[in-house]
Amino acid sequence: MTTAPEIKLHDLLAEFGTAMLVTRTGEGQLRARPMALAELEPDGTLWFLTDRHSAKVDELGRDPHVGVTMQSQTRFVSVSGRAAPVEDRERVSRLWKLEWKVWFPGGPDDPNLVLLRVSVDAGEYWDNGGTGGLKYLFEAGKALLTGSRPNVEGDAKIHGKVSR
Repeated sequence: MTTAPEIKLHDLLAEFGTAMLVTRTGEGQLRARPMALAELEPDGTLWFLTDRHSAKVDELGRDPHVGVTMQSQTRFVSVSGRAAPVEDRERVSRLWKLEWKVWFPGGPDDPNLVLLRVSVDAGEYWDNGGTGGLKYLFEAGKALLTGSRPNVEGDAKIHGKVSR
């Protein structure tokens, strides 16, 4: 059964077109880079396109654990999982967008192009937009006046955690 936080996390992920993908270098340092989101599956799996010879593919060969973050002015999402390169020309052709030709001049048949699948294990979100944002503003104002912290725990419209 799908929970309210799982639905909310998926809905928020669907609003974004760009993410920061975080991998671990061979020296153990964290490295983030912007990535265009190619597809979001109903189960939360994220798909990106990348160059098969990129540093991130090498890094994933050593450690497949990744973090993915997305944010707007009022909405924030962070997920973690495992990433792996995937050869699937049919999916590439289905997802292909003209603007990706900047990075892959050979188009969807570019031999350097490979899909990157991120299987999400856990996620967290903060949504300060819409009616949840109004509640957050109220709670933040109350906290400011009373010297306490905003009480948004347990409100899946504003904040939630998901793990599998």
